[in-house]
Amino acid sequence: MTIADMPYEYLEEIGTADIAFEATGRDLSELFRDAADATTNVMIDNIEAIQPRETRQIELSNDKLDMLLFDLLQELIFLKDAERLLLRMRQLEIEEKDEKLFLNGIAEGETLDAERHHQRADVKAVTLHDFAVERTESGWKARALLDI
Repeated sequence: MTIADMPYEYLEEIGTADIAFEATGRDLSELFRDAADATTNVMIDNIEAIQPRETRQIELSNDKLDMLLFDLLQELIFLKDAERLLLRMRQLEIEEKDEKLFLNGIAEGETLDAERHHQRADVKAVTLHDFAVERTESGWKARALLDI
């Protein structure tokens, strides 16, 4: 997959200590996976090099859809910082129960290997500035600003 084929694009005019992106998906699961990949792709430029050597179950809940995505991206950043794990979402389901949203997903990846994973930037956090999840004519769109 080339950069032109990616379901997300980087918005370079937003800031210098930050990297912004927009991700799209036909449904919420695809949107969340694409936004997760966009976040990981800021950390390393060759996300295809991430081997599925470790599996993590990720379970999150929130009252708001945008904050559920925010929580997922923060979780991926936390695992990179705390355990040096680079993860990609392989399966992801979002359900609503009792006016609360639940994310249940499986992430696969491996420990950061500086020789195989070409590091780009150290993502510190997702910011709430201009963070959004919205329905579009063709599915869903998310916008995020990552602090580097």
